Amino acid sequence: MIQKLLRVSLACLVLGAASAGAAQAQDLKVGFVNPSRVSSESPQAEAARRKLEQEFAPRDQELVEMQKELQKMEERLNRDAAIMSESERRKLEREVVERKREIRRAQEAFREDFNIRRNEELGNLQRRIVDTITQVAKERGFDLVVSDGVIFASDRIDITNLIIERLKKQAESGGGE
Repeated sequence: MIQKLLRVSLACLVLGAASAGAAQAQDLKVGFVNPSRVSSESPQAEAARRKLEQEFAPRDQELVEMQKELQKMEERLNRDAAIMSESERRKLEREVVERKREIRRAQEAFREDFNIRRNEELGNLQRRIVDTITQVAKERGFDLVVSDGVIFASDRIDITNLIIERLKKQAESGGGE
């Protein structure tokens, strides 16, 4: 009899705690942000892409010109090898090999520099997005905002559009770059 009374008391205690937790959960305001959509649709992301393109376009063009020069050298070697002297042909072959090495080094340096700058720009963009999400969450009274790893989020809690609109307003007011 005492054991049965203890079980009933324990069950009531668990149910009471669960219902108190449910009441608190109803007051909880949760939001969801789709980070890939914010990153792709924000004007700051487009500005970062344009900035990188402008910064690296001259070096990219230089690499294209180097490739064209190499192609001309190879065409000359293929076309005129039979009529060249042995020493002239070997000299041109060495120049072609050296030019290929030079291009590979330049391409690798370009890729490394581009990746470093891209990562810097992405880091700046991510910090701006997180700051904006935090601002919106505080202003709108959210208790929790989640993003990556969410399997489902209803439209009722999706605040992605709010974040994108805020970033657009920041960009329009000159704070977007």
